[in-house]
Amino acid sequence: MADTPGGEDDPMAGWAAAFEEQKNAVDTAQGGPLSDAESPKSFGNNSMGADGSMNDINRVLDIPVQLSVELGRTKVPIKYILQLAQGSVVELDALAGEPMDVLVNGYLIAQGEVVVVNDKFGIRLTDVVTPSERLRRVSRNG
Repeated sequence: MADTPGGEDDPMAGWAAAFEEQKNAVDTAQGGPLSDAESPKSFGNNSMGADGSMNDINRVLDIPVQLSVELGRTKVPIKYILQLAQGSVVELDALAGEPMDVLVNGYLIAQGEVVVVNDKFGIRLTDVVTPSERLRRVSRNG
């Protein structure tokens, strides 16, 4: 299988497609394609070309984000928090063996199972949210 721009071997193809899908959804919601005066501008002074989507995504690839894995949650009254001491056990809502949520900047992107890698914890992803669904969730909550 050969590497083709936007093909399966291109890890950015999904993101570029998701950005294009998001742009089309915005265009449709606003009653049709945007005119040149209304269209979003590129980050730089470059004009949008055929690879405009890839140029935009390449500009954000090095931005750091917070990736966290959530074991579980619980709600407790403040008086319970004030009584916590070394050795206290806090019961969580997650069941043992249940997949854990993987979050990027607080948004769910995947679920996975805990593994040990070189004496450190890691997570093996078992279910990944599609790039277009991630963008939909972010745009709804943003």
